[in-house]
Amino acid sequence: MTSTPRRPASPDEEILSAEWPDVRTELTDPERVERIGAELTRAFDALRDVRDGITVFGSARTGPGSPEYEAARELARRLAADAGATVITGGGPGVMEAANRGAREGGGRAVGLLIDLPFETGSNGYLDVEVPFHYFFTRKVSFVRYSNAFVAMPGGYGTLDELFEVLCLVQTKKIRRYPVVLYGTAFWGGLVAWLRERLLADGLISPGDEDLFVVTDDMEEIVAICADACRRQHGYLGD
Repeated sequence: MTSTPRRPASPDEEILSAEWPDVRTELTDPERVERIGAELTRAFDALRDVRDGITVFGSARTGPGSPEYEAARELARRLAADAGATVITGGGPGVMEAANRGAREGGGRAVGLLIDLPFETGSNGYLDVEVPFHYFFTRKVSFVRYSNAFVAMPGGYGTLDELFEVLCLVQTKKIRRYPVVLYGTAFWGGLVAWLRERLLADGLISPGDEDLFVVTDDMEEIVAICADACRRQHGYLGD
């Protein structure tokens, strides 16, 4: 007896499980490709005038008043006020809200690249530019395309995904060596030690790959790194 294919639980399941007989196909491959292309086109159009972009990654679960929230807020304020940066985040709550809020307070622009999630709706309310995305990968393309440096605050799987996406692109020379900064030595120390003691020691990454990022608690150092990245981008563009 043949069962009737069920409707996919999400558009992503419809794509990723398209060959499963128990998941109903609702779009053709050309229709999927068209949707992906339209999403990138919309993002490129909305962000075309972004300059001196610094992306701040971090947890959506960190509330106002927490040390991580206040650190992200102060860091973004300094990036905007002292480095003239446009602060780019995922546009959601937590560290993302804090960074966009700080950018506003520092007189800079706040950009949010929003992802469509069932448990997270709407922007954080501190955005000058917001761009909605359905696909994580089109969103990550946009983070990389419009950023001169990346700062990873404490976060979970999403933050790690974004961080290692950037590190992989730098390692494989798919992009130039953009600065990547991990804020919080206590938070990131265990991961960094594991990268050195296991991946590097076991030959799973090359010598030097463990130095593709900076780990620091010093906001002044982060602002200086990001400001220098913006200056170098100006030279690259011939401004």
